[in-house]
Amino acid sequence: MSTSFKPLADRVLIEPAAAEQKTASGIIIPDSAKEKPLKGKIVAAGAGKPDEPMTVKVGDEVLFGQYSGTEIKLDGTTYMIMREADIYGIL
Repeated sequence: MSTSFKPLADRVLIEPAAAEQKTASGIIIPDSAKEKPLKGKIVAAGAGKPDEPMTVKVGDEVLFGQYSGTEIKLDGTTYMIMREADIYGIL
């Protein structure tokens, strides 16, 4: 991934994991029924706030809330941008 996008302060740019294509029993999930992924990989991170340094870094796989962040498109790829506080944890 090569983007020149640099998040500010405590924001991170996340590449969401691909949505599940099949259920555990092998049923194919149609596009209209796929759920938004709740995990992804950090591809860019801000420097943090003066009194709160960043605890996540580029390359970390993280879990985040279903309604966290904002979807943005850069160079034809869809990413999520959100504050570090919206991340639940590192995998």
